Amino acid sequence: MVTRIELGGMVLDVVQKDIRNVHLSVYPPTGSVRISAPMHMSLDTIRVFAISKLGWIRQQQRKLREQERESPREYLNRESHYVWGKRYLLMITESEEPPHVTLKHSKMHLRVRPGTGGEKKQAIVEAWYRNQLRQAVPSLIAKWEPVLAVKVERFFVQRMKTKWGSCSPANKGIRLNTELAKKPRECLEYIVVHEMVHLLEPKHNSRFLAFMDQFMPKWQHYRELLNRLPVHHERWKY
Repeated sequence: MVTRIELGGMVLDVVQKDIRNVHLSVYPPTGSVRISAPMHMSLDTIRVFAISKLGWIRQQQRKLREQERESPREYLNRESHYVWGKRYLLMITESEEPPHVTLKHSKMHLRVRPGTGGEKKQAIVEAWYRNQLRQAVPSLIAKWEPVLAVKVERFFVQRMKTKWGSCSPANKGIRLNTELAKKPRECLEYIVVHEMVHLLEPKHNSRFLAFMDQFMPKWQHYRELLNRLPVHHERWKY
């Protein structure tokens, strides 16, 4: 059950569940706030915690609201699409051959069957993005496993609406947002390392930050780069 509290002119959603620590999240695109708290914690205690974090919450909300958003894609000729941080113009051709996507000379060539509609074109391109990510990730995992002294048993690529990646330390798996195939490769590497470090430390605490500083000293630069880039136009939900 979600309980709402009002603080400083904003509404915060509070969810109490069987956890040990309080978790505070600010979600795109508008900066909605959710606090996950242990069942035994009183609303007054949660309110005090939220008050102590108001400055940070407002800072995160401002960043999200200022972040540029992609316009909705219609999958028409000469429409802009991004692959690994580079802009390509979409060029569509119709053929009885199987659908196919290729990149050549700053153009994304999309081959579709005659009469293919926009939704199907979108599905073809998104499947291609997923494949690009699936091809890029294994070498990054292989690079960082000996550095971090961890083992990733499996990774998944999927469309994620609230985050760039996630980690399941229990089964040593990581999940990555398909949208990362549109961003510079160094941003993908940062997210892969971020999720792999969670195999050493599941929480975003001082120990986790120390690991990031140790293994990827420029991680904050990559995070800022990722946060400055346009994000998907849709309204993200948690």
